[in-house]
Amino acid sequence: MGTLYLIATPIGNLEDITLRAVRLLGEVSLIAAEDTRHTRKLLEHYQIKTQLTSYFEHNKLQKVETILSALENGDVALVSDAGTPALNDPGFELVRAALAAGYPVSPVPGPSAPVAALVASGLPTDAFLYLGYLPRKAAERRRWLEQVTDLPYTLVFLEAPHRLLASLKDLRSVLGNRPAAITRELTKRFEEIRRGTLEEVLDYFNNQPPRGEFTLVIGGRHAEPEDWDEAKLRQAVRQGLAASEAPAQLAARLTQLSGWPRRKIYELVLELKNSG
Repeated sequence: MGTLYLIATPIGNLEDITLRAVRLLGEVSLIAAEDTRHTRKLLEHYQIKTQLTSYFEHNKLQKVETILSALENGDVALVSDAGTPALNDPGFELVRAALAAGYPVSPVPGPSAPVAALVASGLPTDAFLYLGYLPRKAAERRRWLEQVTDLPYTLVFLEAPHRLLASLKDLRSVLGNRPAAITRELTKRFEEIRRGTLEEVLDYFNNQPPRGEFTLVIGGRHAEPEDWDEAKLRQAVRQGLAASEAPAQLAARLTQLSGWPRRKIYELVLELKNSG
């Protein structure tokens, strides 16, 4: 009896793969891939010659039995186009089928775009809610966002480039002008992480046509911030700088706490940083 390995693959840079993942991809009897053409490039890079079969949304029902049959004779790896399989792809259903049939299922951890975006966002990471792709239709999207508007957790979404502007407008309208980090092309040559309030990032992408797949990290709902006086704000900025907090991250954090506009805080951060 074989094991179904859920193997995380690079989200951009081909060096972002574990030694264990490379070894297992070469040892399993079959690799089930979301896009065999995409995965073949990865395998060629690491000189892996394991047999490939496709497993994606439109053939998953036909392929489940094929993959379960392969598990009778040896180990099988499941990979997505990029990142961790079974997140926002039909791998979830293969995992359930393998477990129901009595086969072991084992994760091989590695890259994940939502986690990479979250930890680089500068927003709180102690509690977060990953919600996948936003609904495509505007009315449904706004109703869906209304269900999470009062949650205190950092929110993580995925979005396609042609819907980014509409989604940012709805996020601003429903959730308010929260701090955000909008990321694309993570770990690739043209990696971009745009941090600021929802108004600021919306203004940026209104002038820079969105390209690539996006991960959106949005600050959670907090109690209405107390309006700090300037002395208290300056003290908090000095403390953050003394702790080597990055200016953009410090400004985003204090925006939630102080009631001051992020741009004013950022100017103050730079002023105090430059003055030593």
